[in-house]
Amino acid sequence: MKQKLPDSLVLPGHPDFAVLCELAEEITTRAGGHLALEHDVPQMLRQCIDDVIMTPKTGRRAYEELEKTEKTYIGTRVEIELRALLRLRKGRLDTEILGRDVDIKHTMGSNWMIPTEALDCACLLVAADEVRARCYLGLIIARREYLTAGQNKDAKRSISAEGFRHILWLLKDQPYPANFWRTADEAAVDRIFTGATGNERMAQLFRLIQGRPIPRDVVEAVAQQKDFMRRIRADGGHGTRDILAREQIVLLEGQKDAQLIKALELPPCPASAFVSCRIESSYHARMVEQSRHHVEWPTP
Repeated sequence: MKQKLPDSLVLPGHPDFAVLCELAEEITTRAGGHLALEHDVPQMLRQCIDDVIMTPKTGRRAYEELEKTEKTYIGTRVEIELRALLRLRKGRLDTEILGRDVDIKHTMGSNWMIPTEALDCACLLVAADEVRARCYLGLIIARREYLTAGQNKDAKRSISAEGFRHILWLLKDQPYPANFWRTADEAAVDRIFTGATGNERMAQLFRLIQGRPIPRDVVEAVAQQKDFMRRIRADGGHGTRDILAREQIVLLEGQKDAQLIKALELPPCPASAFVSCRIESSYHARMVEQSRHHVEWPTP
């Protein structure tokens, strides 16, 4: 999405103000309020994208690696998930809100393609910017004067530069969970995936990326095994925790180890995520042992 978007003209006196505000209020109410909308839409987009990338099964780690048809499917998935999130029914177009036909358009780029059947109808615009980890949710009445003169082979038109000024934004430049692999050190990622076994790869993951919550799906992708959770357990000296303990690295789980994570001054870790850190003092080593974890701390 464009980093600099024009200010919206959808203010009192604008011809679409009343309709768009009414739709925006209904959407926000259905979402459970603005804070819920800010949280749930970004999370939904991250899930939709990751479910198509399918890193654990395919080894792919980025949107750019997808086939063209898969990229198209993300838009369909977003439409389905958004209807479910807002408890909306299918309509003549993609959905119906307050008795009005509404088309749901999604893009991973900088614009949306508006079909002829959506002309003069409300469009719910969704955008995800994977590079910047920002998302957008807006409403526009797809008037011909807001669209480009040119069209594609399906007679779809995009929103013109002037048309962007007629969007009412519900979410604008809203952060959403970044693709983990985009934010990890590239050299470290290469080293992680050179491991021949699940335990080797897992140990490298938590050895090279410390002090940062690691989502469950990343653990699954690195393990490359069905019973991927087994890889992070102690296992008679051979498991990931055993390997890391010998290096004074403790591996913690967000839900079970919340108090220890806080005591070690690590960043907040979601319940289903994991975080590791190297223990560098006997005080912290005792704290770890009292929490029923173990690191091989050298005897004085």
